[in-house]
Amino acid sequence: MTWADEQVAALRALAARSDLSNAVDWENVIEEIESVGRSDFKGVDSALSQMLVHILKYISAPQSQPTQSWRAEIVMFQAAAYRHYRPSMHQRIDWEHLWTNAMRQADASLNIFGDRLLRGLPAQMPFTPEELTAKDFSLDLALERLAAVLKSTPDRH
Repeated sequence: MTWADEQVAALRALAARSDLSNAVDWENVIEEIESVGRSDFKGVDSALSQMLVHILKYISAPQSQPTQSWRAEIVMFQAAAYRHYRPSMHQRIDWEHLWTNAMRQADASLNIFGDRLLRGLPAQMPFTPEELTAKDFSLDLALERLAAVLKSTPDRH
């Protein structure tokens, strides 16, 4: 449960009390806090998604012209995820869906320019949430992890 979720639950309990003043517009206060919580969550989810898409494009088309901009965007998206991620978000993020969706998006983006997603990539998320949101995350470490996974895959046809 995130801080926003905890606050909303506490406010709902207060709003239900008849002995408290009606001077506070409880429903609007609750709605605003819920909105902030959803916004933070969506921001982290989006940053992680974009980061993974760019990592996948980078490993799949390393000779492509935009690789330097992909590298810069990975740093930017990871910094946003690091800044806003809270451990309480761990259970709310569908990590496997995030990975699967990132592979689909990266492949579609690469196809536009005649490239394809690298074969043999893992079907399941190869990174832990802690790795993706760590202060010292780096593209090079992510690429090393994926290269190791690809090397251990018996048949990459």
